[in-house]
Amino acid sequence: MLGVAAVLCTAATVSAQDGMDVSVKGFVDTYHAMRTEAPNDWMASRSRVRGELRLEKDGGGAFVSANLIYNALLNGQSGFQLREAYAYWGNPSWDIRAGNQIVTWGVADGIRVTDLISPMDYTEFLAQDYDDIRVPVGALRVRYLHNAWSLEAVAVPIPEFFKIPTDSLNPWSMGSLPPEVRPDKDIENMEYGGRFSCFLGGVDFSLMALRTWSKIPELVDDHLGYHRITALGGDVSVPFGNFVFRGEMADYIDDHGNHLGNALAGLDWYPGADWNVSVQYYQTFGEGEEAALATLRVSKTLLNNALTLSTFAYADVKDLGVFNRLSADWAATDQIHVLIGYDYFYADAGMFKRYEHNSEVWFKLKYCY
Repeated sequence: MLGVAAVLCTAATVSAQDGMDVSVKGFVDTYHAMRTEAPNDWMASRSRVRGELRLEKDGGGAFVSANLIYNALLNGQSGFQLREAYAYWGNPSWDIRAGNQIVTWGVADGIRVTDLISPMDYTEFLAQDYDDIRVPVGALRVRYLHNAWSLEAVAVPIPEFFKIPTDSLNPWSMGSLPPEVRPDKDIENMEYGGRFSCFLGGVDFSLMALRTWSKIPELVDDHLGYHRITALGGDVSVPFGNFVFRGEMADYIDDHGNHLGNALAGLDWYPGADWNVSVQYYQTFGEGEEAALATLRVSKTLLNNALTLSTFAYADVKDLGVFNRLSADWAATDQIHVLIGYDYFYADAGMFKRYEHNSEVWFKLKYCY
């Protein structure tokens, strides 16, 4: 999980006389970050009210999630933001969901291998909650559920793409970019695919196929564009003792027949005493420049689970760059969390070079209702 560890808020559920369950929850949070080197300016300063409403009756229902945001640095980010809004219906055998939703595939932690449907919001690069980095998509998802396996089909009529910041007032901006040309909104350009998942007494694996688009724009002549790809892959999760092995692979094939292979191996260790250690290694191979990325997560809870200390680091193996987020989350009450942290960047080249002067300290206060 990227960014600040998620603070879960429980929902209050009321059953109406007509049998409909109404569930309401949300939070109010404020987040502020300051650069740790000159000019020691503000990297982020924003406050938000999140509301979530769920209506359920006879196996069907609807879910809506929205934000009301005030951003003191980026006026364009202030205002009302609809997140997810979908209807669903299900029984023990079928599950159908239609509307704006976040779709997640795979077992990787903070790295995209087969998880290609919901793009990412890079407005503040990786210095956000994982929930905020994900971009919902308007999709139809249908699943067939069995005791030992499931089959899922997804269709996205209008694809979404990475949000790349270009505002000069944003410390995370990528600067002025050429004009962007997105695919036409027609049926030929829709995304569609399927995923088969199997659960075999502790060994879980999935196979997927997806007709999609590259989500990060690339320079094509004098503009930024996207290209069509077919992704074929799968993932596996195997527990043994205090460990869980996770693996994920995918091949991205463009319409010219070029292949880009992606492979990830991860190991989670639960030694007891509320410790958790997780490592991952990710490699791309094929046409173009290869990339290698490693991650390390270590967390420990203290004071009867009231305090959680954690670190999550990315290491650009090829270019020797690092992004590391250190955080402390204190649950003052079940509803109030106080978080502080430090984001460290180092790079001579590669993906973190742009942010080498963006190391920051940050503070977050969150109230769940």
